[in-house]
Amino acid sequence: MNSVTFSTMNERQTLSILFYLRRDKSKSEKEVPIYMRVTMNGKRAEMAIHRFIDPDFWNNESGVPRGTRNEIKQLSEYLSLMRSKVYLAQKSLIEDVKPVTSLSIRNIVQGKSERQHKLLDVFEYHNKMMAEKIPGEFSPTTLVRFKTTKKHIEDFIRKQYNTDDLFISQLNHEFVTNLEHYFKTIKSCNHNTTVKYIKNLKKIINLAIKNDWLARDPFVNFTNTTKPVKRDYLTADELSALESKKIDIPRLAQVRDIFVFSCYTGLAYIDVFKLTKDSIVRGIDGERWIFTQREKTSSKSNIPLLPKALEIIEKYSEDPTCIRSNKILPILSNQKMNAYLKEIGTLVEINKTLTFHLARHTFATTVTLTNGVPIESVSEMLGHKSIRTTQIYAKVIDKKVSEDMATLRRKLKQPKAKKRIINS
Repeated sequence: MNSVTFSTMNERQTLSILFYLRRDKSKSEKEVPIYMRVTMNGKRAEMAIHRFIDPDFWNNESGVPRGTRNEIKQLSEYLSLMRSKVYLAQKSLIEDVKPVTSLSIRNIVQGKSERQHKLLDVFEYHNKMMAEKIPGEFSPTTLVRFKTTKKHIEDFIRKQYNTDDLFISQLNHEFVTNLEHYFKTIKSCNHNTTVKYIKNLKKIINLAIKNDWLARDPFVNFTNTTKPVKRDYLTADELSALESKKIDIPRLAQVRDIFVFSCYTGLAYIDVFKLTKDSIVRGIDGERWIFTQREKTSSKSNIPLLPKALEIIEKYSEDPTCIRSNKILPILSNQKMNAYLKEIGTLVEINKTLTFHLARHTFATTVTLTNGVPIESVSEMLGHKSIRTTQIYAKVIDKKVSEDMATLRRKLKQPKAKKRIINS
């Protein structure tokens, strides 16, 4: 709709006001509501002014009523009053040193209590709601990630802006890009870790937008995606060498066994840690299964127990620690497990950095997919919510097959050695 915009400038902020008709909200063809649009620095907020007019008496180009009748004059005076209210609201916000946005102006004009929300307060509000939904909807580890993100952003605001907090209406593209730079430089985070922290912040921003606390999205022009990560795993030969290696140090032998158990079940550290004897049940086939729920995603993970996993369970069935705790394995802290796994890798001469999560990758690739287990079944046992997550492992297998076939092609292309003819 063509219109004349009434504008004023105050430092770096541009305010414009437009009155227009909303025919889609009309009671009749001769009674159409008038709306007011407030635009601050290109961001809009609209509101009904509870006045109606016959479109025949409205100037679409200038956005004002036309005519000399008494009711038209009264309407023009009312529009001038609304315009003055907008300017007064802008002035009030500036004097109170509050962020001036189209939404905050609209709220004042409408007589709503104007409360400016701060970023860390919204973070705390989100985290409190998340805590109340544990364990039903979220896991404790998810909450820890959001608490960690909040702490990092709190440190960033202090360092970058020399203040304790910021109004969410102050956030913009520059804030997000500076935060990304902070994570990658000051905090020395890799690309994917940085992306995860930024995604946590975006969830907080989306919450503010949905609650109508924020008029614009500071992420609107920001794009950042994770990069593919090489998922290492043990080959069949490496797994066999690890299983058969005689280890005389009890703590290392115990950690090796629990790691191998994870290689044959695909369970992450936290899921092995919480396994109790009640987790072992008879499955639909009459064999023993693990029935559990993944800590990370709260999705079910039902896994038929392979002979090697059963052997390890039996080995520790009389372990005093297991008896006291009702757990099936005497697992140590994740930090100690990973520290001891590095020692084990050296002992077995495996030229890979052994971490507990590498066992999960080994289950997905070497133990299952490589042996022809359908990807749907692997996805179910891993407790993935989407099969697309499992397809990452399938790509690893495809790449290995491709490399093996490339080696074979090179061998087949080599010219055969000519037979030497011996003259008699």
